[in-house]
Amino acid sequence: MRLISLLFVALLSAPAMAQTVPSAEWAHPSPQASGWSASKLAEAKAFADGHDISAVMVVQHGKVVAEWGNTDKPMELASIRKSLLDALIGIAVAQHKIDPGTTLQQADIDDKPPSLSAQEKQATIRMLLEARSGIYHPALYETKAMAAARPERFSHAPGTFWYYNNWDFNALGTIYEKAIGISIYDAFENQIARKIGMQDYDPRAQHKFFGAASIHPAYTFRMSTRDLARFALLFLDGGRWNGEQIIPESWVRESTTPHSDADHGLGYGYLWWTGDAASPAPKNVGENVFHLPAGSYFAWGAGGQYAFVVPHDDLVIVERTDRDLKMPSPRLHEVAGLIDRICQAGHLEQ
Repeated sequence: MRLISLLFVALLSAPAMAQTVPSAEWAHPSPQASGWSASKLAEAKAFADGHDISAVMVVQHGKVVAEWGNTDKPMELASIRKSLLDALIGIAVAQHKIDPGTTLQQADIDDKPPSLSAQEKQATIRMLLEARSGIYHPALYETKAMAAARPERFSHAPGTFWYYNNWDFNALGTIYEKAIGISIYDAFENQIARKIGMQDYDPRAQHKFFGAASIHPAYTFRMSTRDLARFALLFLDGGRWNGEQIIPESWVRESTTPHSDADHGLGYGYLWWTGDAASPAPKNVGENVFHLPAGSYFAWGAGGQYAFVVPHDDLVIVERTDRDLKMPSPRLHEVAGLIDRICQAGHLEQ
C-alpha cells in the first residue's frame, strides 16, 4: 500500500545562511521575488481550504512567502505546548536551575495514590523529556488514544521504553515551576515571547487544566499562527534571535536529535518529533509515515496543529486548525498533501 508521506527527500545539509528575523511585522516579499510560484501557492491554499485548515504560514529565509487564514488569532496549541516548555527548560538548564540528571526522588516529585514507587522515582528529568520515564500513572489532558495505549503500571523500568506520555509532560511543568518560582506563562512571556517580538501572546489568556487523576496540571497554551512561526524560526536559527542567544544552541541540537523511535516511522527528541528515527529500522511504521529531510523536526498537537522546521531549505511551515470551531482535524495524508503542494510551489526537491 502506498505510504502517506510528506514527500521530502533526505539531502545533505545546506550551507549556513545569514540569519534573517522579522522585526515588529513580518516581511512579505512577493512569491516571484522569493522564487516561488504564485499559482502553485494558490493551489496549496485551495487544498487547505478544502480540508478544514484554518491558517498557514510558510517562512523561508526569515520572510513570509505565503500566509492565509486567521494567522493573528490565538488558537489552542494542544501538545505543541510541550515544545514551548522544552525551550524554557533549556534556558533553566543553562542557568543551572535544572539538572536533567536529577531523579524525581531528588526533585521531590510524587502523585496522588497510587503514588509513585521507589523504582518510578528513579526516573530522571531527562527521561521525562524523552518520554521514557516508565511512569504510567493516570495523567490529565490525555486523548482517548493516549489513555488506551498507556502501558500497565510498573511494566517498564525508567529509561527503557518510549511512550508518548502526558504524565511525563505535565510533571515537567511542575518541576519547572518549582525550580524557577514563577508560572510557565510568565516565564515564556519574559524569556521568549518579548525577546522574539511575538505580536499576540498574552500570558493572562493562558490557563491550566486541573483534574482528579493527578496533581500535575496540564499547562495549556493559546498562540497565534504568526507567533508560532516566530518560535519555530527561533529553533531553526539555533536558539538565536537578532544576534542574541536566547536558547542554548546545544540544547536546541539535543532537543531535536532523535533519542527514541516513535510512531509513524518518526523519532522523538526532547519534546519535539524528528523526521529521523533513532534506529535504521524503526518500529510502529504502518501506513502513516512522514518522510522529511535529514535533520528536520516538528512540534505536533492534536486537532491539526503543526510547526515544521526544515533546516535543509531554511524553511518553516506552520499549519493550524481552529479547535474553537469544532472542525475535524486534517488526517496525516491531508497534511502530507498540503506540504507536497507547498514544496512544489517553492520548487523544492521532493
